[in-house]
Amino acid sequence: MSTEVDHIVVAADSLEQGEDWCRRVLGVAPVAGGRHALMGTHNRLLQLSSPAFPQAYLELIAIDPEAAPPGRQRWFGLDSRPRGEPSLVQVVARSRMLDMHRFGLIHKGIDPGLPVALSRGDLHWQMLLRTDGQMPGGLPMLIQWGEHHPADRLPASGCALTGVNWSGVPDAHAKVLGLRGVALNSGADACWTLTVQCPKGMVTLSSR
Repeated sequence: MSTEVDHIVVAADSLEQGEDWCRRVLGVAPVAGGRHALMGTHNRLLQLSSPAFPQAYLELIAIDPEAAPPGRQRWFGLDSRPRGEPSLVQVVARSRMLDMHRFGLIHKGIDPGLPVALSRGDLHWQMLLRTDGQMPGGLPMLIQWGEHHPADRLPASGCALTGVNWSGVPDAHAKVLGLRGVALNSGADACWTLTVQCPKGMVTLSSR
């Protein structure tokens, strides 16, 4: 029943702004990602895999100015996010039993959304998406990949995810997910705190 940290999402006003942030904060440039027609977004990616968090990566995401309006709330709360400096907005957890984790959260009073099938090239995945585009209580969004995983083809970046702390989460919700390698801390507000070893040294990212 356990899950793993799959990727972390940093939202920006534009991909150009996100790339500049990545160079300034982490000391490295992301690589090309792609477009998400369903959501009207596009992204850049950065390898973060480490022994503690295998198949992990960073997704820099922004609203695609060339895309048609999606007719729904975009994921990660991008429609309600105030403009400004790029920020950590979401952690996405990888599940091999998406339906089981979904029903586990529902049983604990959480609506994690419905599974939506998505693809880009030979990448195929399902993701739980709510109509408001966000997860309540600082919970991670849940994803299940098909045969291929994007981190397996990302070039080395000199960056590695070394620590993940999750604060302010009810024990019942954390137990349903069983996130491997993630330290749970008490706190009034839900917050993710990540440490990344990179060319700029040890960098801390927080969703607070």
